[in-house]
Amino acid sequence: MTLKKIVEILRATVVSDADSSDIDIQGAYSTDLMSNVLYYHAPNSVLITSLVNPQVVQTAEIAGIKIIVFTQNKKPDKDTIELANQKKIPLLITPFNMYIASGKLFQAGLHGIRNN
Repeated sequence: MTLKKIVEILRATVVSDADSSDIDIQGAYSTDLMSNVLYYHAPNSVLITSLVNPQVVQTAEIAGIKIIVFTQNKKPDKDTIELANQKKIPLLITPFNMYIASGKLFQAGLHGIRNN
């Protein structure tokens, strides 16, 4: 799934769009626990979270996450956006909560990361 399609499905605003035209997203993971991201991560995936701090971007980079979606219209601060730009990780803001955002992407064919 492309970034453009994810933006459309989630009615998202792009706040950091680091040359992401060739990203092919294969799965999604929803959590606010960054330790879970490190344990259950999968490359070429999108992280859906309500946390909006720089640690989310740092964790995503380590885990190979390609896109971060912030839920419930939560906006990251300037430092988080700058870090995402440096790491070339697009940041999106959706009005939906984590449950709804995850369900919309699943319904559109983007499956979750298996944790078994």
